[in-house]
Amino acid sequence: MINQEIARAFSEIADMLELKGENPFRIRAYRRAAQNLEALSKDVTELTEDELLKIPGIGKDLASKIREYIDTGNIAQLNELKKEIPQGLLEILLVPGVGPKTAKTVYEKLGISSVDELEQACREGLLQGIPGIRKKTEDNILKGIAMLKRGRERMPLGKARPLAEAILEELKGLRAVKKIEIAGSLRRWKETVKDIDILVTSSDPMKVMNTFVKLPNVEEVLLKGPTKSSVILKEGIQVDLRVVEEDCFGAALQYFTGSKAHNIKIREMAMKLGLKINEYGVFREKDNKKIAGTTEEEVYKAIGLPFIPPEIREDLGEVEAALSGQLPRLVELGDIKGDLHVHSRWSDGSHSIEEVARAAQALGYEYIAITDHSKGLGVAGGLGEEDILKEKKEVEELNKKLKGFRVFMGVEVDIRSNGELDFDEDILKRLDFVVASIHSGFRQSKRQLTDRLLSAIKCPYVRVIAHPTGRILGEREEYDVDMEEIMKAAKKYKKALEINAYPLRLDLSDRYVRMAKDMGIPIIISTDTHMTEQFRFMQYGVAIARRAWLEKEDILNTRGLKEFMKYLGIK
Repeated sequence: MINQEIARAFSEIADMLELKGENPFRIRAYRRAAQNLEALSKDVTELTEDELLKIPGIGKDLASKIREYIDTGNIAQLNELKKEIPQGLLEILLVPGVGPKTAKTVYEKLGISSVDELEQACREGLLQGIPGIRKKTEDNILKGIAMLKRGRERMPLGKARPLAEAILEELKGLRAVKKIEIAGSLRRWKETVKDIDILVTSSDPMKVMNTFVKLPNVEEVLLKGPTKSSVILKEGIQVDLRVVEEDCFGAALQYFTGSKAHNIKIREMAMKLGLKINEYGVFREKDNKKIAGTTEEEVYKAIGLPFIPPEIREDLGEVEAALSGQLPRLVELGDIKGDLHVHSRWSDGSHSIEEVARAAQALGYEYIAITDHSKGLGVAGGLGEEDILKEKKEVEELNKKLKGFRVFMGVEVDIRSNGELDFDEDILKRLDFVVASIHSGFRQSKRQLTDRLLSAIKCPYVRVIAHPTGRILGEREEYDVDMEEIMKAAKKYKKALEINAYPLRLDLSDRYVRMAKDMGIPIIISTDTHMTEQFRFMQYGVAIARRAWLEKEDILNTRGLKEFMKYLGIK
């Protein structure tokens, strides 16, 4: 939890420095440090000074600020900046599409220092009097405000899941806790969640509750009792903790996991069998005798069904598939054999190619593709033609050293605003694996954006379209693109689509992945790793694949090294 708190503090410092017009490299350093702290699997309080300095992006100055926060719960620089910058301006920066320049301008010209004031000004057309701001700008700001308000109601999976897992780790350490599980939409791995549900069995419920309501990042206690407690975390999300009896745990887990539509279908089936299902168990209607409830498997078996994985409990055909014995054998994290969207220090990654390769090999992977950015993405240190060929030589030399593992030389080639790729085909054809993606021009027309993606799909050397809809959960909506046309082209030209497992992307969404599966379009799950800790994001991509009913055979990077090399045409 403290990693998240420090990351949030660093992000706030970056925002305020940006509002002040400070050095962009300094701002970027804080943002990079925040991102890397969020990805860190270890608690920073457990790290030595040397270990802190080994975190990519953390130098002596930022390490001292981390220590300052650990020791005092504050960062003096942050407190000083808060005195200089109106709090409302920081809120305005949270509006998707509103950058520091716009926030600062509307504050200086119109005295706008809150999101509500900004919304009112846009509705009255007041911003159009400012040079560079048009009616379309106001419309986009209003869309951003609406998105911000929706985001406050629901938290992205990638932010909520680590919070829930941190609570689980804290409570698992109590001797009074016997069983503990995440429930609700978070257990179904929905891309955004309204709250966090946790179920526990315990020999001493009040001890568990006392610990829960006193966790470090609890902002407010809404309710505290022997069977249920509710709190609001500093991150703004509600957490409900329920203590249930041992023989009810399976029924409660099934009930509180949902979805509502799935549970209604299950209860309707039970009624036809003379049974009733609730959070306490499965009961016979005629004499109210309990016949199941200790495990979820028991609950489903009582109504003649096999266990249905939580990710597909959405009443989208899973019950019918279970009844006919046609439930998919969903892909599992252990099925993944390699990661095909990985960055190194050659562009904006934090590690050398060898460090990245060794980390992937340690996870049991058989291969990775190094896909550093092409020259068009200058902000990410994109590579020119000469650099990409130098990097290719380094990869070739490294592959001579590696045993039982291979690095495929690739690139994440930018699809320019006019639809052209950032490298000519004579460069692309020399690479093992080409990923194509859009990084700018998100507000182009639907036709323009669709044509850009189609041009990449038609290139004979492009293997996969990365983060195809460009969304960032809570920050940027999907861009307006004809996905049906894109899918038809991907099918025709035998191209893959990516599930980008980076937790704030999760792009493609499960809806589009299910569509791709139905059309027979291969999927690749990749992490877009920029530091080795981010390899663990693969679990998010696998969860999206599972929600879309994907099996091992639907995903290209479940293939072993030899089989994948055969797919690439490499002998």
